[in-house]
Amino acid sequence: MPLLQRATSWSVRAAVLGACLLVPLAACTSPQQAPPAAPSVTTESAGPAGPVPAGLDRFYAQPLTWGACAPYATSDDVRSAFGRTDLQCARLTVPLDYGKPQGDTITIGVLRHKASDSAHRVGALVLNPGGPGASGMSAAAGISSQVAGTDLGKRFDLVGFDPRGIGASEPEVTCLTDTERDQERSEDLDTDGSPAGVARQEAESKEFAAKCAQRTKYGTGMLANLGTRDVVRDMDVLRSALGEQKLTYLGYSYGTRLGSTYAEAFPQNVRAMVLDGAVDPNEDEVSSLVAQGRGFGVAFNDFTKWCAARQDCALGADPSAATRAFQDLVRPLIDHPVRLRDGRELTFDDATLGTIQALYSQQLWSPLNAGLNELKEGQGTTLMALADQYNERDSSGHYTNTQDAFTAIRCVDDPPVTDRAEILTAENRYDQAAPFLDDGRPNGAALDPCAFWPVPNTSQPHEPNVSGVPPVLVISTTNDPATPYQAGVNLAKAMKGALLTFEGTQHTVFLQGISCVDRIGSDYLINGTLPPEGARCTAQ
Repeated sequence: MPLLQRATSWSVRAAVLGACLLVPLAACTSPQQAPPAAPSVTTESAGPAGPVPAGLDRFYAQPLTWGACAPYATSDDVRSAFGRTDLQCARLTVPLDYGKPQGDTITIGVLRHKASDSAHRVGALVLNPGGPGASGMSAAAGISSQVAGTDLGKRFDLVGFDPRGIGASEPEVTCLTDTERDQERSEDLDTDGSPAGVARQEAESKEFAAKCAQRTKYGTGMLANLGTRDVVRDMDVLRSALGEQKLTYLGYSYGTRLGSTYAEAFPQNVRAMVLDGAVDPNEDEVSSLVAQGRGFGVAFNDFTKWCAARQDCALGADPSAATRAFQDLVRPLIDHPVRLRDGRELTFDDATLGTIQALYSQQLWSPLNAGLNELKEGQGTTLMALADQYNERDSSGHYTNTQDAFTAIRCVDDPPVTDRAEILTAENRYDQAAPFLDDGRPNGAALDPCAFWPVPNTSQPHEPNVSGVPPVLVISTTNDPATPYQAGVNLAKAMKGALLTFEGTQHTVFLQGISCVDRIGSDYLINGTLPPEGARCTAQ
């Protein structure tokens, strides 16, 4: 889902691109059926392949035992998808700390859909859907249905992995219980910028950081080795275990940061990369927040223009008045949340978060309009459902660990921001860029959990050194709400790659039904053919 950033608080920058945004909705809502026959269990020894770093021979040469995927499902939403007989799953063993390869080990969940034309197979296409914190296994299960029968599906094994600490990988990052997550959402602390409100927010941030260290297996040892620096090392172990001399990779959103970091760490091991919905490798946290605010502001304006043409538009027929109409609907929730039938309450944060979720894809604009019309009638079911989708909360009330993992990874990927003046400036600039999200109350510049994180960051934004890496393909969407278009331009330049521009309003586009984009991306992955300079695609 599918780097997606959360705008309800300065402190939470990016969330996940849920798999349901990358795959047909039917893949997420299919009815329960009788369990299919389980795939047979097979053990394959394909590695080692390519260079093996000193001391890591046993990991690079490990066999993979492939079997049924159902036991790897971590939520009701993916359980039926993982039951398909054309999918295989395995566990990859990697060091907890690559500086101590003889020490503790952890496992990475891996899902595979094999190429249908084995005689013309190119290799394995490894993908990551973003986050940080999103499940690559879930994304691969969904995308495999879309590429079945296409040249890409015929020529490549599609392989998704859950990065360390996420989803089916073990151990998983654990910070909050389901009950605590519900409670956190109900408190709506982010709207209180008073000194007392800031103190409460910071107390919650300190407690969150402490719980992550206490509840995650290996504690600070796991948290210290959770970031992008370590995930790309796992990717290289996976490449070898799959028998691939060089990596062919598809990264969405935050997955583009994984791609550029991998290319920098293992330049000789790259075959091809498609990087879609780019994270600017040089942009710091504050600049990224403001740039994303502009992206959401543009996407909201596009939504209001679409909405104004409908007779049932919840925000009225005048797009220039839509921001005020939206604020008039959601701001009262700060003091008077809407109680739902399940006993929960729709808060201002959840209403705006549900709106953000819908702005990622035009397919969700109709549900957003319906939810806003419900809110006018004092109801909040649809907006809460959108917010639940963003938070990956299923109908039983269970959350995946995506949000916990997102914060934990972000806190070791970037230096903490502790300058309150800098935070306040960023919050104010964000409100100016995306005024529909402004709660109308003074901002408070509370420090986020990363300011209290128990381990130091292990990387920081920088220009990647990719000397010797073959040209990559970067795809950037003109009105991407989460990763602005310019970030893709900057990444393509930094990676010395080709840029494909998609004219539209959504977050990521490859393998989502746009034939022009899919044709160019597939041709590059299969044949290495890059588009000409200035290549552009539009929606059909």
